[in-house]
Amino acid sequence: MKVITVHHPHSIRKSDFPPLALALGYFDGVHRGHQRVIMTAVEKAKELNYSSAVMTFDPHPSVVLGHKHKHIHHITPLEDKKEIIEGLGVDYLFIVRFTSEFASLIPQDFVDQYIIGLNVKHVVAGFDYSYGRLGKGTMETLPFHSRDEFTSTTISKLTDHDMKVSSTLIRESLKEGDIHKVHQLLGRPYKMKGTVINGDKRGRKIGFPTANIEMSYDYLTPKFGVYAVKMMIHDKWYNGVCNIGYKPTFKNPDEYAQSIEVHLFDFDSSIYGEEVYIEWFDRIRDEQKFSGIDELISQIQRDKDRAISYFSEI
Repeated sequence: MKVITVHHPHSIRKSDFPPLALALGYFDGVHRGHQRVIMTAVEKAKELNYSSAVMTFDPHPSVVLGHKHKHIHHITPLEDKKEIIEGLGVDYLFIVRFTSEFASLIPQDFVDQYIIGLNVKHVVAGFDYSYGRLGKGTMETLPFHSRDEFTSTTISKLTDHDMKVSSTLIRESLKEGDIHKVHQLLGRPYKMKGTVINGDKRGRKIGFPTANIEMSYDYLTPKFGVYAVKMMIHDKWYNGVCNIGYKPTFKNPDEYAQSIEVHLFDFDSSIYGEEVYIEWFDRIRDEQKFSGIDELISQIQRDKDRAISYFSEI
């Protein structure tokens, strides 16, 4: 997959690309609904002998369009998004830098410059996709703005138990710790990338050594608590339990800082500095404060037993 970062105004020529079937969207999460949009573009490209393409935007439009500078935590940060989209068999990925100037394009100018101007012959987007200044362009106006240069396919709403599969619903489910629903909406486990860093090594002293993970990107993290997880080190997956939160048993309230610690089963190697992936599978309990070390050790053992039982059944 060829990745092209586009700055507005761009100087790309139509002749720089073969005829394209293009999927349009921000695609945070690349969830099942997004996958349907992208896969339709890939299938359309094969059917019409075009190349397939996806256009996404960076940063998130709300960062630029919001009244105040807004910091966005992502379900799939840009680097993860690239990886997932490439896995769907896409030929070209356009990452358009979303700026105030770009956002002020009227719908016809957006179509002329970013669809017709990139040699797009077929567009695929969700029913609620909008484009141009104030989102005035919609899938209903797209045929009018196409100047008969391309055709389009509108993907209808994908629902799950009568709820629209959406990034918003995934965000709400993560905040609630409903990791099963997140898995269902994404069509895969929720995944985060990070690096193993030095911690306070308390886990090792009580018989449950943990890897402290510093996230690589601004992920939207699940609700604080304890989870059954898998962690990939050197291309191999290991089962474990993860505590995400403030470690209230040990922390002074004035020193609270979020930490992500993973205790792996049947693993005893030094992995400081290693890049790892965490996949989230089952929420075990809320984070809680214990009266002493013995109570904490007993609970961690119960958490571990529950996670082992969970993984033995899936």
